[in-house]
Amino acid sequence: MQLTGAQIVIECLKEQGVDTIFGYPGGAILNVYDELYKHKNEIRHVLTSHEQGASHAADGYARSTGKVGVCFATSGPGATNLVTGIATAYMDSVPMVAITCNVTVPLLGKDSFQEIDIAGITTPITKHNFIVKDVTKLADTIRRAFTIAKKGRPGPVLVDIPKDITATKTEYQFKEAEIIERVSDTIKEEAVEHALSMIKKAKKPYIFVGGGAVISEASAELKEFVKKVDAPVCDTLMGKGAFDGTHDLYTGMLGMHGTKASNLGVSECDLLIAIGVRFSDRVLGNAKRFASQAKILQFDVDPAEINKNIRAHACVIGDVKEILTRLNAKLTQLNHTEWIAHVLDYKVKFPLKYPETGLSGPYLVEKVYEATKGEAVVVTEVGQHQMWAAQYYKYSKSRTLLTSGGLGTMGYGLGAAIGAQIANPDKQVINFAGDGCFRMNMNEIATAARENLPLIEIVVNNHVLGMVRQWQDLFYEKRYSATVLDDGVDFVKLAEAMGAEGYRATTRAEFDAALKAALASRKPVLIDCIINCDDKVWPMVAPGEAISTAFTDEDLKGKE
Repeated sequence: MQLTGAQIVIECLKEQGVDTIFGYPGGAILNVYDELYKHKNEIRHVLTSHEQGASHAADGYARSTGKVGVCFATSGPGATNLVTGIATAYMDSVPMVAITCNVTVPLLGKDSFQEIDIAGITTPITKHNFIVKDVTKLADTIRRAFTIAKKGRPGPVLVDIPKDITATKTEYQFKEAEIIERVSDTIKEEAVEHALSMIKKAKKPYIFVGGGAVISEASAELKEFVKKVDAPVCDTLMGKGAFDGTHDLYTGMLGMHGTKASNLGVSECDLLIAIGVRFSDRVLGNAKRFASQAKILQFDVDPAEINKNIRAHACVIGDVKEILTRLNAKLTQLNHTEWIAHVLDYKVKFPLKYPETGLSGPYLVEKVYEATKGEAVVVTEVGQHQMWAAQYYKYSKSRTLLTSGGLGTMGYGLGAAIGAQIANPDKQVINFAGDGCFRMNMNEIATAARENLPLIEIVVNNHVLGMVRQWQDLFYEKRYSATVLDDGVDFVKLAEAMGAEGYRATTRAEFDAALKAALASRKPVLIDCIINCDDKVWPMVAPGEAISTAFTDEDLKGKE
């Protein structure tokens, strides 16, 4: 049948099973929005307050479900406002399709009104991108975009469509969405056998879990693998929930703000089994001194990650779930009782601690964990509160912590929480934000209120840029340059003005009461939690130092 380009866009989205789009209309994309209006009973459109909010909402939708998130924006500034969200998704391997529209084909390259080369701008931060100048290629381009976004290591794809292409007619035929198979053809039998040999020879193995285990839905296989190898487990920020955070063998996060147990244990192990990790600098610390006594065995779907940041002694390339399945089938039960006892003794000796009185970030996180029984979808912005949410909430399931790990995007959390809440209407979504992060995209409270979403925004308010101040305090001789935010902004009034409920907590009792009320409410709720500006995230590894040198405030006091 003959359809316009705009009609083809909508029909292709329906082919892919898209049920929600986050976006903001404008002149160049009007034809698509006009067609979307006719299909509003099939595809829900969420009008965000800003295009960046739309990209983060699509990201949160994708991370919490595993499905492709979709966002729309118009040309020029509409398209460029998506860039930070696209880059965030790219760094964390999130499947997303961003559809933008541009000026007409004859006006391209002529500095036309609201024209921008969005394909050129986003080339370094997408898996692939397209500009469609021929309507006959539009349907297959959109289909290919979804395939690329999902296949192998996921990521964002951008499709830019000139306005005249959305108005031009061509023949359209329905096609079933392509079934994406797991990457298994790269898994070589000799690589599997070599990995088995290394695992069996190891006396002090440690299992290190990253976001790849979450993306591949490998939790069940990972649990069996851990049991058979009989080894302690640590994870990255992105790997939270892939392995049960309440399990006895779990020792916490690794790296700059990882636990001493994980940092010391990995520094002493003789085999580090890295599953779906990219060995970020925040994990490695001093790369030359990282796991210096260990051989590195790496499993990853992306061959580009092997030997990129740390030298691997052996690897298996392919989907992590498939790799673990094959290993589990061949592994016999191993025993490392003494090694495990040694590492778990570190857990007892160096527990995470925070002050027993007063309101603090860790207290907020622990109370949320208790009140939600660990069943919430937790979202964070970036900073101290992000680290506290990683340290003190016990994630027992994948896709229950949504956070910007690679790019570290302040302003990510509220938009992502909106996407997650829409994707998971029966779950409680809670976003932890610093007051600095909240200011960046606080306009999305209006979106949450308009959509009547029961998400909870917990602002960990220390009236400073907390993580930057922590570095200034420890490494810049307390020169607090441009990090003080004590300017009288009333977040409670702001939330109420946008249609949400607002509470302020300065004590533990006030927070407990506010959280109880928020969980009972079916509206968006903001809780402004006032904490001390000098609270810090402990432990910490100084930049450039080995992770084994992690220190706490008690260690600093001891040196003094």
